[in-house]
Amino acid sequence: MIEEILKNQSAWEYLKSTDLPIILYGTGNGADRVIDEYERLGIKLSGVMASDGFVRDRYFRGFKVKSISDFENEFSDFVITVGFASQREEVIENILNLSKRHKLLVPCVPAFGEAFLNREFIVSHKSELERVYSVLADEKSKLVFSDFLNFSLTGELSYLFANETDKDEAFYNILKLGENESYLDLGAYKGDTVDEFLHYTGGKYSSVKAVEPDKKSFRKLKEHFPDKDNFYFVNCGILDENKTVYFNGKSGRRNAISDSGDETMVCTVDYLCEDFPVTYLKADIEGCENEMLRCCERTFRELKPKLNIAAYHKSEDIYSIPLKILELNPDYKIYLRHHRYIPCWDLNYYCI
Repeated sequence: MIEEILKNQSAWEYLKSTDLPIILYGTGNGADRVIDEYERLGIKLSGVMASDGFVRDRYFRGFKVKSISDFENEFSDFVITVGFASQREEVIENILNLSKRHKLLVPCVPAFGEAFLNREFIVSHKSELERVYSVLADEKSKLVFSDFLNFSLTGELSYLFANETDKDEAFYNILKLGENESYLDLGAYKGDTVDEFLHYTGGKYSSVKAVEPDKKSFRKLKEHFPDKDNFYFVNCGILDENKTVYFNGKSGRRNAISDSGDETMVCTVDYLCEDFPVTYLKADIEGCENEMLRCCERTFRELKPKLNIAAYHKSEDIYSIPLKILELNPDYKIYLRHHRYIPCWDLNYYCI
């Protein structure tokens, strides 16, 4: 499987060899990382574009931000590279329409961490990737896995959308939540994933423990569920030990541990579950999923909750998360699903 994937030309290789002007779509953190990689690889960038309502009179990384029509008037043809993330359908449709007019790639940069999921990464971790592929529980998971690697290497949208599924498929066909679940939500934000849980259980549950480190989001989380029975709210982050860290709470859902910010408690899953008989655990904790897995041995072995774990924050998540889960409890069945998003975010391991 890996050898077949490696036969493809990578997005970076194509961009380094093309004679067409390269236009970057986006002006945020993702675009910054793309430009940094262009500079490292010696890829020439010809301009930066934004959606029509976001052009304004501004510059980004030394380039005047222009619209697609500006570049279509300036060049006979060019390559568009997408440097931002979105799950909004109107944004995705706009990107798909652009791909019909021009060569369009999504060079993949990690949301967190330094490792890029490029050719060198795939070659270096070939054995781990092959092992994960071999233990996935169904054919759909294997297709999602190979398409994810193909997309990460090539940046081609055809791989991204080939085997996406909606949340209903994962919740109804894999997790099959019941009416008496004890739900541990790690990274509960303002309550949207608790709402998701309640939707799929018909509002029935045994107990809910919602964990969120950001103080502002935590306050809104509690306000969102003012009168729920057997709801427990914990203002902390998740790591591999119980301690105090600094937390950057300025990035919305993408808040993360940093060198400065608000002092925040972090704790382990085993600690949170000492008096909480979790049956379903969701973790979307902004690149700390591997640290979380280092201290949940008792929970996974003795309680074996159903799992819903994000696998897209760091490049190594795609193989390290399932391998660690199986190390903790080899009885888990591992499924992989991708839900609609550009780039390949909302990629989750569902385990039962």
